[in-house]
Amino acid sequence: MVQVAITEGTLADGREIIYFDDREHGDRVLEDTRDLPEANTASEIRRDPLTGAWVAYASHRMNRTFMPPANENPLAPTKPGELPTEIPSPSYDVVVFENRFPSFTQHMDTAGWDHHVDGSELFPREPALARCEVVCFTEDVQQSFKDLDVTRIRTVIEAWAHRTAALSQIPGVQQVFPFENRGEEIGVTLQHPHGQIYSYPFLSPRLKQVVEQAKAHALAQGDNLFDAILAAERQAGTRVIEDGEHFLTFVPATAKWPVEVMVMPKRHVPDFTELQEEEREELAGLLKRLYTAFDQFFEGVEKTPYIAGWTQAPVDPELRTYGRLHLQMFSLMRSPGRMKFLAGSESAQGVWINDTTPEAIAKKFQEVW
Repeated sequence: MVQVAITEGTLADGREIIYFDDREHGDRVLEDTRDLPEANTASEIRRDPLTGAWVAYASHRMNRTFMPPANENPLAPTKPGELPTEIPSPSYDVVVFENRFPSFTQHMDTAGWDHHVDGSELFPREPALARCEVVCFTEDVQQSFKDLDVTRIRTVIEAWAHRTAALSQIPGVQQVFPFENRGEEIGVTLQHPHGQIYSYPFLSPRLKQVVEQAKAHALAQGDNLFDAILAAERQAGTRVIEDGEHFLTFVPATAKWPVEVMVMPKRHVPDFTELQEEEREELAGLLKRLYTAFDQFFEGVEKTPYIAGWTQAPVDPELRTYGRLHLQMFSLMRSPGRMKFLAGSESAQGVWINDTTPEAIAKKFQEVW
């Protein structure tokens, strides 16, 4: 069991910062000495009348930090005599803070808000009231998630659970989504090892579909869709990578990406907040093996670009039975140096065409696991 100390602070512009430490830090600094204007951003969401999906607009993100030099890394700890960063302390283990360039925010003025675009009821328009956070996994810019020891991964899990609980309490938030993007190939603009947590004032299209499918399955079959998927994958066995005590790691039978893995708890766990101690312990070691295997998937590729996204159940108590915590980790790389581009069929119609098979993906993972 890891002991995590939680220390809260406020950045110069009023944004919140939270340290999650599994070690002692006698040099902790909480004061942000930068001269920053008070955080005040404007974001909005509009509903597409053709699909019912919400689209977010955050024009201030055009000016966000892009591939800064090493001495201007905003996610590094602030060292004496060097430029101050987003993190005032000269050392940290895991730290979470509000994004300076958020897609969804609590720092905005909604007085006199016009709830329709051009006054038309066909196009609903709302303030993007939620919160986006950055999660720094380590102070060492040279590391990646796979390089973290199991204790540090366990601390990250504690941070995900803590922030899921807090963000779920924001009025209007319907979903909390922790994720990590890695690799310039997929548009990462900061090389420091970090992830993000988005809270949404609506259900994402994917989670909405999951809820609808789980409801339909329960009505038609009388059982739980997630349990049925796990049972089918375990029975087939061909796509299973690791069958643990509490989690199943497998390539989904309907994998869309050239490299794709799913991790799902065997019991009904809506989100990180409801993981038990022994489940968190197992998950930490499992993630260490999984992220390591991703970097061994392609011969000659030291760092496989990936997206690791945690789908959690809706915040709404009436819908939580139709969602289950699970990780989708995938790469757009289809072979060394070659990326899959989402062209006509995928981007325009959402119809995926995979250049490999789930069984072939699983076979490769089984070899390098």
